[in-house]
Parts: sequence; C-alpha cells; structure tokens
Amino acid sequence: MPKIQAETANGLVETEPPAGKKLVLALEDAGIDILHRCGGNARCTTCRVEILEGEPGEMGELERNRLAMEAELAPNVRLSCQIRVNGDLKVRVINQASVRGMDPGPRPFED
Repeated sequence: MPKIQAETANGLVETEPPAGKKLVLALEDAGIDILHRCGGNARCTTCRVEILEGEPGEMGELERNRLAMEAELAPNVRLSCQIRVNGDLKVRVINQASVRGMDPGPRPFED
C-alpha cells in the first residue's frame, strides 16, 4: 500500500490508503478536514495540495484547465480530487474546513 504523509494545520498525518484511491478521499478518511466544495469535479480548487515529495501521476485535462485559471500557483500544486494514489506521497494540505470555517462540501465519489 502507498504511504501518504500530509502536513496540515494540526501537524503531520500519515495514512496508507489502497492503491488507486483518490487522494482527497484518502486524506479525508485519515481524519483531515480537507475542503472539496465541488464534490471532486475539478471545478473549485478548494482541495488543492502542494506535492512535497513523490510522483502524483500525470495531470489530466480537467485539472490542467482549472489550475490554469488561477494566478500565481506553484508548479507543484495539484487538485487532490484528481490524483489517484499509486505511490508514496508527501503533501501539504492547503485548505482545511476547520481553518476556513466552512463546510467541507459534498464527499467526492470514489468512481
């Protein structure tokens, strides 16, 4: 199983999700209150993570187009709803519900 290390506002969280699971769901299932306001459809960018170590896989067209609309994002910023975990990763969670004072949004589908 892949190992995920996630830097959050509350410290480091580690989890071992099954291969192929969406990163946003792996983080949420590990107890991280990551935002995902659009329900995992690459429309809102609230589930952004910064990739610190590891290879998250190729960026798809939906993700690439949505991130292109944002100004001044670092090149290692990705949408966790569009990443399938297939190897070890270390990420920094950018938006958490507890920090932003928001409802996280509808849980993304596993599909």
